[in-house]
Amino acid sequence: MVGEALPYTLKPDDRVMRLDQAQPEGGAISFKKYKNRIVSSSRLREGKYKILEYSDLLRKIGHIYGVPPQYIAALWGIETSYGRYSGNFSTIRSLVTLAYEANRHAFFRTQLLDALHIVDHGDVSLRKMKGSWAGAMGQCQFMPSSYEKYAQDYNKDRKRDIWHNEADVFASTAAYLADNGWRKNEPWGVRVFPPKGFNNKLIGMNVNEPVEFWRRRGLRVPAVFAPGEILSVVQPGGRGYKAYAVGTNYRILLNWNKSTYFATAAGLLADGLKS
Repeated sequence: MVGEALPYTLKPDDRVMRLDQAQPEGGAISFKKYKNRIVSSSRLREGKYKILEYSDLLRKIGHIYGVPPQYIAALWGIETSYGRYSGNFSTIRSLVTLAYEANRHAFFRTQLLDALHIVDHGDVSLRKMKGSWAGAMGQCQFMPSSYEKYAQDYNKDRKRDIWHNEADVFASTAAYLADNGWRKNEPWGVRVFPPKGFNNKLIGMNVNEPVEFWRRRGLRVPAVFAPGEILSVVQPGGRGYKAYAVGTNYRILLNWNKSTYFATAAGLLADGLKS
C-alpha cells in the first residue's frame, strides 16, 4: 500500500502550502466573536436535533465510556458541523506536503507514517482517506496518531470508520475523552465572579489549586466538583469578561485543541445542548 500511496502523493499540494503559510500568529479574533460563531443558534438547534436523532446510540456509547452525549455532539458539531464538512484534501498528500514544507517537519513525518499504516491496515482506502488541509481526518478530525490510539470499531465491521460511520465517530470521540481521564459527573467548568481586589495573576491555566484555595480568595465555587479537584480560573475574553473555574474535563478539552477559546466554547456548546 505504501508503494501505491507515495508515488501518487509525492508532489506537494500547492493549496496546502498556501494555507499553511497563511496561518495567523494569533489574536486575530476576539473570544466574543469566536464564541458567537461556535455556539450559534443554528448549531445549537441542529445539535439538539442530532442528539434526538441518535439518542439511543449516544446513550449507549455514553454509558460505555462514561461521557455524556452532549460533549460527543458538541465536538462533532464544532469539528465538522455534525459530519457535513470533514474536508476534501487527500490526507497523505497533505502530510507529505507538510512534512516537506511546514515548520514542524518531525511531527508531520510521524503523522504521515501513521496515515500510511492506517491505509495499509485497510480501515479506509487511499481514495477515501480525506480530511482537512492540515491532516485531520474524518467527522471527528483526528490526526493519524490520535486515530491510531483512540479510533474505535463500535459496529464490529473490522473497520474503524470515522469518515462515514456515526457509531464509530461517536465511540472514537468518547474513547479519546475517557482515555484521557474524563469525569462523567463533573462539568467542564462553572461561571465565577472574581471579587473586587482579586489577584489577576491567579487567572490562567498555569495556576492549578484545590477548590478551597479559590473559595478562600472569594470565589463562590458551587459543589459540583469532586473533593480535592484541582481547578484553574480562565477568562478567555480578557480582563473584564466572563471568568470560569475549570477542572479536569476542561484540561481534556484543551488536549483535544490547545486553545482556551476552543475548550471554553466547546464546554458552553455542550451546556447548551444539554438544556
